Amino acid sequence: MIVSASRRTDIPAFYGQWMLNRLKAGEVLVRNPMQSKQVSRIILLPEHVDALVFWTKNPEPFLALLPEIDAMGYSSYFLFTLTPYDFRLEPGVPRREARIEVFRKLSSLAGRVRVVWRYDPVILTETMNAAWHASSFALLAEALEGYTERCIISFLDDYRKIRNRMRDIGYFIPGVDEMEELAVRFSGTAGKHGIGLYTCGHDIDLSHCGIMHSHCVDNELIGRICGRKLIGIRKDRGQRKACGCAESRDIGSYDTCMHGCRYCYAVSNRAASRNAALYDPLSPMLCDSIRDDDLVACVPVQKRVAADLFLL
Repeated sequence: MIVSASRRTDIPAFYGQWMLNRLKAGEVLVRNPMQSKQVSRIILLPEHVDALVFWTKNPEPFLALLPEIDAMGYSSYFLFTLTPYDFRLEPGVPRREARIEVFRKLSSLAGRVRVVWRYDPVILTETMNAAWHASSFALLAEALEGYTERCIISFLDDYRKIRNRMRDIGYFIPGVDEMEELAVRFSGTAGKHGIGLYTCGHDIDLSHCGIMHSHCVDNELIGRICGRKLIGIRKDRGQRKACGCAESRDIGSYDTCMHGCRYCYAVSNRAASRNAALYDPLSPMLCDSIRDDDLVACVPVQKRVAADLFLL
């Protein structure tokens, strides 16, 4: 079983102690966001978990906890989103220079294979145009040279729930030709700094430009990290058609991230601070608790590691 922690919120930034406590307890309870009375009990014992996949914009509070998690026998890697936007789009995210330093610290601690850079989403406006992004990407790629092996890019999805929040930004959704032109510029820059470039979540085929589709939850990368090939891993059917992520169990909760990013699909207006106030690091659920009418079911898990040894 691959554990995603989490597409729904930034656990390393805000809920690291809860994560560590859940690993020590060997289980976590997760409410179904589509069926609120359904709760899954997910076993988190190392013998059942192939890898932990951490999604974050600021893992600095988590760095002190990572050695203990590693010592417990868990394989893991980080999807570290680092973009050039200011407080208008990312009001609760630390300044860029500070996050670059955190990225480097995490890479030095975990190894560059285990830290994947996400330049996501690419938001285009009249001022944040292709030239601006090309320049911004180049500065970040230079700063991260030697600290990561891959970068995943994705363009903004025009979700209905974010349109009102983003209306005054004046963004536009690029066409295929515009995506390809910018991606090619990114690819050339990334290559100069020893970073492979990949796309995620888009139907556009850029393989002729040396840019391949990637999987944020990547069973091949997990195989490299844990030293053994994973078998029987299916595509995650809960994600978009163009998403190639491997099947995983997400243990986060929507409407709990405090970064306040205006383009975020995982947070509704004003809900995050209310839910975050319920945070209890000792609770089996993130910013939540069991209710009398909840139906709790244990999720069967099976570790899917074959005997083929890989080298990093």
